[in-house]
Amino acid sequence: MAQLAETYACVPSTERGRGILISGDPKSNSILYCNGRSVIIRYLDRPLEVQVYGEHGYPATVARFSPNGEWIASADVSGTVRIWGTRNEFVLKKEFRVLSGRIDDLQWSPDCQRIVASGEGKGTSFVRAFMWDSGTNVGEFDGHSRRVLSCAFKPTRPFRIVTCGEDFLVNFYEGPPFKFKLSHRDHSNFVNCVRFSPDGSKFITVSSDKKGILYDAKTGDIIGELSSEDGHKGSIYAISWSPDSKLVALRGMGLWEMGLMKLIGIYGHVCPLEFRNSAAVLRYLQVMEHIRKDGMVLTVSADKSAKVWEISEDNIGKVKKTLTCPGSGGVDDMLVGCLWQNDHIVTVSLGGTIFLYSAGDLDKAPLPLSGHMKNINSLAVLKNDPKVILSSSYDGLIVKWVQGIGYYGKLDRKVISQIKCLAAVEEEIVSSGFDNKVWRHSLQGDQCGDAECIDIGNQPKDLSLALLSPNIALVSVETGVVILDGSKVVSTINLGFTVTACAIAPNGTEAIVGGQDGKLNVYSITGDTLKEEAVLEKHRGAITVIRYSPDVSMFASADANREAVVWDSASREVKLKNMLYHTARINCLAWSPDSSMVATGSLDTCVIIYEVDKPASNRITIKGAHLGGVYGLAFADERNVVSSGEDACIRVWTVTPQ
Repeated sequence: MAQLAETYACVPSTERGRGILISGDPKSNSILYCNGRSVIIRYLDRPLEVQVYGEHGYPATVARFSPNGEWIASADVSGTVRIWGTRNEFVLKKEFRVLSGRIDDLQWSPDCQRIVASGEGKGTSFVRAFMWDSGTNVGEFDGHSRRVLSCAFKPTRPFRIVTCGEDFLVNFYEGPPFKFKLSHRDHSNFVNCVRFSPDGSKFITVSSDKKGILYDAKTGDIIGELSSEDGHKGSIYAISWSPDSKLVALRGMGLWEMGLMKLIGIYGHVCPLEFRNSAAVLRYLQVMEHIRKDGMVLTVSADKSAKVWEISEDNIGKVKKTLTCPGSGGVDDMLVGCLWQNDHIVTVSLGGTIFLYSAGDLDKAPLPLSGHMKNINSLAVLKNDPKVILSSSYDGLIVKWVQGIGYYGKLDRKVISQIKCLAAVEEEIVSSGFDNKVWRHSLQGDQCGDAECIDIGNQPKDLSLALLSPNIALVSVETGVVILDGSKVVSTINLGFTVTACAIAPNGTEAIVGGQDGKLNVYSITGDTLKEEAVLEKHRGAITVIRYSPDVSMFASADANREAVVWDSASREVKLKNMLYHTARINCLAWSPDSSMVATGSLDTCVIIYEVDKPASNRITIKGAHLGGVYGLAFADERNVVSSGEDACIRVWTVTPQ
């Protein structure tokens, strides 16, 4: 059997010029965000504990916890909202087609009975509010002429809904049933986000015109704004209020004082006579009064900064603290999302990096949580202790992970190019992309050192290193193979058939080349020449991957027709057959360090682990390992398998042989 040990989560999908609206659940201290068709549930105090919901048929855009924390409503680009439970394997409650286009934001009513969603639509149908269990409309939302980017539900009665969007309008609706009440056009650019304060007394909008405007939540009238002094210099994409003031006030009190608060009542401040002069009561009331007058909000902007604003009694927001996230200062450091939850201040950059600040100590350096945003196509495990995992995605990002810790940084390269194949040893990374080039980077601690580029004249299809002599590399191209020694091309050999995969023995004396015809061609390597030794025929589809076992006594191959085969290196006979348990193309395979097990990953989302000395029917299957397919596999040790896939996540599985 195989058990999930760790998950290294993907980062939120972002788009330049657009904010992302993340949300969370204060009770479980978790946040929600979307990447591709996945909705990610990530726990701020347990970074390696991640849950993924992958039942959307289209890319997901936004997700929200219900106020009671029991349900999650998530939406996608097709205009569909799915409501599912946070427990019991995410059981689906309801699914509704809400809008005709992409949904950009949705919010629950405080009684968990209604949901409002906004986004793209046809005609004037950019916003819809409906009952969560029946889908029945609970109002008409006229007044917008373009995409509605954000919506908000007033957290207290009487209920109100506010919407804002690309037509520069902020519309205010009363209900239920909800009807248009008034509209404001005080912003001069896209209005990106609107949020009510936790006590329901006011709401705020922020815009690409760099302004934030405060409104009365009951009447919709403008009552204040964020000061332009020390304000943002770029578009403001998202905003989040500080948590409920009761929690902030109680956080600084001792156990006796908190017990006393239960007696005096949280809301009414009804104080028993004997406690009327208690220092704890006076302190509580003073803090409550201060927070009521001076609520705080968090904003993020394209100017690469986040700002904490203090809202004064006259409803003017003044900057209390400017947070500048560490980074290179490039485009990827623009901040596009934020959330203030419990004692955590969360910001999200355009590059997807999540920064966690402590709300109680804003001077403390933030904790970065990052990863991949795109399909992870290659994995490599270095022989360190603890184990270091390197992963690459086709957008050119290489990320370093440490088993048991998680994210450990990105490897910066001086030249960023797309990556198709990646191979690594302790001191060097070799990669190939779509530009006819192979790159060799020295690995110096946490960073890439000097790089050497080799132009091989054709687009690389596969890459293999001779592990005992890692300066020797074999690169397959469509018409043959290229042998590299360091940064020099030793030879380019035309093999006379269409090549799809290759592998070179650890000592560099033998190579196996797979073709479109399903044949395995075994060659001996002498200097710069290849001599054909054998042609192995067993596969019925194009060869997709070939790997030698660590002890070189065997090699394994897999094809596009879902079959894998283990061969004996000496006799070149089939050692393990009938490995036909995938239902789609096999993309990757890996050997355990002791050569006792081989794992295969497929487009069918499964990982299958075979024991070489047992029949193929005695397999271990991990179903649904990665949404969209498995593209990378490696063994961290004899019992831990690392996998990656189209969902941009990495998972570590602990395998127990049957």
